[in-house]
Amino acid sequence: MALNDVKLLGTWVCPYVNRAQLALKLKSIDHEFIDDIHFKKNEMLLKYNPVHKKIPVLVHGDKPVCESLIIVEYVDNAWPNSRSILPSDAYERALARFWAAYIDEKWFLLVKVLREAEDIEERASLAQKISEGLVVLEEAFVRISKGETYFGGKSIGYLDIILGSCLAWLRVTEKIVQVNLLDQAKTPKLAKWADSFCSDDDVKDILPDTQKLLEFYKQVQVWMKAK
Repeated sequence: MALNDVKLLGTWVCPYVNRAQLALKLKSIDHEFIDDIHFKKNEMLLKYNPVHKKIPVLVHGDKPVCESLIIVEYVDNAWPNSRSILPSDAYERALARFWAAYIDEKWFLLVKVLREAEDIEERASLAQKISEGLVVLEEAFVRISKGETYFGGKSIGYLDIILGSCLAWLRVTEKIVQVNLLDQAKTPKLAKWADSFCSDDDVKDILPDTQKLLEFYKQVQVWMKAK
């Protein structure tokens, strides 16, 4: 397959783009990463994602695939001869999709709200809800991993990618609001999972460094206030 047959439109700071990067990396798919930190609805983005006009967009043979969860599944299905990302069992696949939806629709949204919150009481309430969500995810991890290192078992799988892509921004948020969200005392198994995930060589190549991401966030805040 020619390199230009597969393109990924995105930016290194976006956790949803990181998911697509991780899926392509784990499946050993050669691709061109079009990384623009100031992605401004340019011609290529409007061409391939005219509905939502946002990243990530995977372009495979000039055919676009949008939305991070869909992209990860597409990558797994389009290249079936390499390692699997989603579980082979139908019920386990459904379970993985359920928890992926929970992460995106219920839990991770709160992390951004907390990062932007200025009221002390609001921050405390949001931090509590995020911590409670992590307890729920720890319980899910125990059931799904069946005693193995990852949600995917012995190797990184679908839910590892989905939740793992959130870790860099979770850590940045912890530094900004000065609160420990992924608490070793409250969620020891999930904390251990996070360490294992972030230590993986493939993940280290893609997941943003916390300090670098924090500096980026601060620069954006200065820019926003100057507008």
